[in-house]
Amino acid sequence: MINLGTLKEITDLRSVWPHEALNFTPWVAENVDLLADAVGLDITVDETESSVGDFNVDIYASETGTDRKIIIENQLEDTDHDHLGKLITYASGKDADVVIWVVKHAREEHKAAVEWLNNHTDDKIGFFLCEIKLFQIGDSDIAPSFTVVERPNDWTKEIKKTTATNPTQQQRLEYWQAFNDYAFQNAEFNKAFNKRKPTTDHWMDFSIGSSACHIAVSQIQKRNAIDVELYINDDKELFRNLLLHKDEIESVMGLVLDWRELPERKASRIIIEKEVTFDNRATWSQQFDYIMDVCMKMKKAFKKYL
Repeated sequence: MINLGTLKEITDLRSVWPHEALNFTPWVAENVDLLADAVGLDITVDETESSVGDFNVDIYASETGTDRKIIIENQLEDTDHDHLGKLITYASGKDADVVIWVVKHAREEHKAAVEWLNNHTDDKIGFFLCEIKLFQIGDSDIAPSFTVVERPNDWTKEIKKTTATNPTQQQRLEYWQAFNDYAFQNAEFNKAFNKRKPTTDHWMDFSIGSSACHIAVSQIQKRNAIDVELYINDDKELFRNLLLHKDEIESVMGLVLDWRELPERKASRIIIEKEVTFDNRATWSQQFDYIMDVCMKMKKAFKKYL
């Protein structure tokens, strides 16, 4: 038999980094590749504790190979209003293109604030909210893990460059644009969800107030289908707990769902799929009605168990 250890989380980050400026910021700067992998950017650190008027931003950096400027603000505690204000001040002072906020835990109101900033600022500016966690197996070395809990939609593709997209990407973008124009005229849907920027991605995500999961709507053009799902990022325990309430959830929704734990992957998915015809634009409004209906039912049915 192979002896397997138990993975445990070290919740007291200050047991590893006692001081944000003296310990944590230098560590992030030296290990910026770990953060870069999480956000999907190549980052070169230019300066730590970089001056912005009478204040200092933790890390001032740039995207490798481009002229995009990055600021990184670190926090060993939960998000707070003070750091959110500093973040915006630093971004303005440094004329930053990318803003990364690294925290112990992202509070829901600050996740919503970062999401709002991404939806209401220029497409060239992107805000990332990342949580850092520490794990250990037995007496092994402590391992850090960055998780992005809020990001700009389709950041790396820069939506303004639509002339470079292929026909499939262009149709995806037009579909999401039409969906937004239609769905957010509906008062009930507009109240339940925040509007996301249309992208060339085949999916569009909607927050339901939990960092562990969200609702995702996907265009599956290869088989002419729409998927609406609860996407659980990396929490098998949450999936199994929801599965215990499968009958109640499906009863509330009035729908049968496809429950996929996906044990070989980090994510789990709870999906419903509908066949559609993307090329027939006259049916788009019917497709949008279906998406809206399932999203609202899904939020209502799952939220009580999150």
